[in-house]
Amino acid sequence: MNRQPAVAGSFYPANPEQLHLMVDQYLNDAASGEKVPKAIIVPHAGYIYSGSIAASAYARLIKAHNRITRVVLIGPSHRVAFRGLAVSRAETFTTPLGNVPVDQEAVKTIVQLPFVEYLEQAHTFEHSLEVHLPFLQEVLDNFEIVPIVAGDALPGQVSQVLDMLWGGDETLIVISSDLSHYHDYASAQQMDKATSRLIEKLQYEHLASESACGKVPVSGLLKLAREKSLSVKTIDLRNSGDTAGDKASVVGYGAYVIE
Repeated sequence: MNRQPAVAGSFYPANPEQLHLMVDQYLNDAASGEKVPKAIIVPHAGYIYSGSIAASAYARLIKAHNRITRVVLIGPSHRVAFRGLAVSRAETFTTPLGNVPVDQEAVKTIVQLPFVEYLEQAHTFEHSLEVHLPFLQEVLDNFEIVPIVAGDALPGQVSQVLDMLWGGDETLIVISSDLSHYHDYASAQQMDKATSRLIEKLQYEHLASESACGKVPVSGLLKLAREKSLSVKTIDLRNSGDTAGDKASVVGYGAYVIE
């Protein structure tokens, strides 16, 4: 089974060469000399809106291009309502840049949990995981993914899965989330700065649903970070009014790292 791209040609170019050049440009414009993170929180909008913000985190992985061989990727469900976490039976996830294999053993391990289930319809049209794959394909050599779509799940459920899959230097955690939606520019800046402060303080209990569309996976990562005495740092914070949209109604984007 192969999960086909759902948003190629809309969220990012469907042409492989155009996609490669676009992602490379974002990565080249970002600083890559920083420490390699263990986990990142990155946005999932169309590339013209959030690609440069996502690249600020992905560029930091380049030094570990041959070391990271597994990526645990969790994003929110935008189209299907369900409880818990959804995995897929797909063996590969396809983008215009090629196929990304799924870590079948990891999926079989976590699906034993009572709140994790196979739910293909949660994956079929979901963009929150897909848009990260071309970035990962550009910065990493050979890697497998553990793709998870989060429904109505508790922070403790997400953190339990992340802890099971945490691994060592070979494993990267990617949490997919945008921030505030459809406020005016100044209001969005204020809201997103407040959200970023909560994220840096690991205060996931105070995140509101309107703070971040990926509140569920973000909260799970922050809970685990607190338990492991890890810190989160904001490395980029902008919105669509800064990139490719007007300032009357914007979507917020942040990039965060756990090193």
